Amino acid sequence: MGFLDKFKKQTRQRTVVVGLDGVPYSLSENLKNNGHIPNMASIFNGGYFGQTSVCIPEISSVSWSSFMTGTQSGEHGVFGFMDFEPGSYKMYFPNFTHLKAPTLWDNLKAQQKKAVVINMPATYPARQIDGALISGFVAIDINKAVYPSNLIPRLNEMDYRIDVDTMKARQDHEFLFKDLYATLQGRKEATNFLWDEIDWDLFIVVVTGTDRLMHFLWEAYEQKEHQYHQAFMQYYKSVDDFVGYIYDRFLALEGSKEGRNQFYMLSDHGFTGIITEVYLNRWLEENGYLKYQKAEPESIMDIGRGSKAFAMDPSRIYINLKDKYPLGTVDPTDYERIRQEIKEGLEGLAYEDGNKVVKEIYHKEDLYRGPYVEQAPDLVVLAHHGYDLKGKVKTDTVFGRSNLVGMHTQDDAFFYSSNNVSCNSIFDAKKIILEGLLS
Repeated sequence: MGFLDKFKKQTRQRTVVVGLDGVPYSLSENLKNNGHIPNMASIFNGGYFGQTSVCIPEISSVSWSSFMTGTQSGEHGVFGFMDFEPGSYKMYFPNFTHLKAPTLWDNLKAQQKKAVVINMPATYPARQIDGALISGFVAIDINKAVYPSNLIPRLNEMDYRIDVDTMKARQDHEFLFKDLYATLQGRKEATNFLWDEIDWDLFIVVVTGTDRLMHFLWEAYEQKEHQYHQAFMQYYKSVDDFVGYIYDRFLALEGSKEGRNQFYMLSDHGFTGIITEVYLNRWLEENGYLKYQKAEPESIMDIGRGSKAFAMDPSRIYINLKDKYPLGTVDPTDYERIRQEIKEGLEGLAYEDGNKVVKEIYHKEDLYRGPYVEQAPDLVVLAHHGYDLKGKVKTDTVFGRSNLVGMHTQDDAFFYSSNNVSCNSIFDAKKIILEGLLS
């Protein structure tokens, strides 16, 4: 009997959700068909496995927030990895306290059902849950990332890691793989421990190492001659082993083989290689829409007088309206004209090969509804694959490269369900899971 025995109760209908951050449907299909992920191939062949779309912009903090709440940003309040305080240009990192819509496990609590949630991004700092929660990226302090807090000593014994050291990993790929495996091992040990310690109804575990690997070494997947191609494939094999381990434990649960329990898998966005990064603030500056207070701005907080628009990572453009922002210069009567000018200008933006950068540009009313629409960007840009949009301000050119080689995509995520229920959008996943669990 463990120290969490107070949570143990009778056997009940159960649902397991495995999240693989950033894993594309197309990559999964390729690895499945070529024998690289035998466990997942067997799982996928036993239910519905298909392509799904995610939020725009296609970033993890927004996408996982949309998954866990079943709502879009105008309803849950998280619009990006970074945001700024209303009525100012002061930037902050949205966290779990800024999420305004109930989560999947919040809804279950009302049904007196318990949940275990491991490594879900955008859930820091951890808050009270009927079960257990270990926050995922971005969690900066393990002592604030775990509920209940008496789990922390056991996690420390496991050398549990919230994430890989991304700054070091992008420079040192040998270190990257060591850290990926150590992090995955901690994820497995925490899964194994909480699986037994809490008599849960919903068990969610997310692997984020897949996203990190593809940001730093996407080329190793595409190029068989790449120095790290075999290491890339071997890590996916380890993830496959982890998924297979969870699925075997799922099948051992009472009722699983009869179909009473449900097993789901999904990703929060797709991935592809980068042709070039595209710096939207530089484009706005070159076209007369953006000025800075100093010659070498540090961030958008250094916006200057006379600015008509500015961009926030990765693809959100805000019109600098009078009475809305401290240095607002655009009269509301000019709002639509300025917005349309920027939209048409970016639609014509082409790279050096002549290929257009932009696939689609959305007005905020196209994407958002709900009580937080006033916080929404006025335009959101969706790029063609390969053109990685950025809100960077320290640059002299519109196009450039960093040491990232892989970027997110909006249209190539995946969803799997053991009960053959399809899902075309990440916004629908919560409803599907709840219906399966409460049926």
